[in-house]
Amino acid sequence: MMKENLELVEANIREACAAAGRDRSEVTLIAVSKTNPAERIRVAYDLGVRDFGENKVKEMLGKEPQLPEDIRWHLIGHLQTNKVKSVIDKTVLIHSIDSIKLSDTIDFEARKKGIQVDGLLEVNVAGEESKFGFLPEELLPLLERLRQYRNLKIRGLMTVAPMVDDAEQNRAVFRRLRELSIDIKLKNADNVTMNVLSMGMTGDYRVAIEEGATMVRVGTGIFGMRQIGE
Repeated sequence: MMKENLELVEANIREACAAAGRDRSEVTLIAVSKTNPAERIRVAYDLGVRDFGENKVKEMLGKEPQLPEDIRWHLIGHLQTNKVKSVIDKTVLIHSIDSIKLSDTIDFEARKKGIQVDGLLEVNVAGEESKFGFLPEELLPLLERLRQYRNLKIRGLMTVAPMVDDAEQNRAVFRRLRELSIDIKLKNADNVTMNVLSMGMTGDYRVAIEEGATMVRVGTGIFGMRQIGE
């Protein structure tokens, strides 16, 4: 079943890229493996997937030693500052930098380890009270602080769009995130690039790709229903 799911997701990505006049190579598929055991992740790996997204640090750290070393782990869930030092050298990208306190901590801990950490600013585009992230109007004033970091590099933006019945309802959210990335890019801030737009999940990744997503986070569409809770 996972093989068929992956083939369908791949076909949808190619179709969305074609509709937007984009090359398939511009979009990275991240298999959201949260709540799935290492054995199921291994199945996806054997089918060719290399980028996996985890929400919780403890869960990711428990799976990582059981799986091939060339897996690229993405932390896509809320990151507490007290968990930063245990995860920053295990991930290729932290998608969920949602506060200055967190970004300060990541830069500080990365400096101590002598490593570079790549991250994305999480933006609460829809202004949902239940979601983490910076509000759109908070982004530009952040640039002066972000440009001072030595070991944290901001590579782009991420958003978690609202849960909707029709993916088209989130098109404006995705379009707004892309516009924000353009606004930031025009500022030419040191230490900040806008090469990554992480947006779109199982229900709306095709619309997200049409609006410029460079990374889509697909869980249920690949693994089926969650194995443990949500």
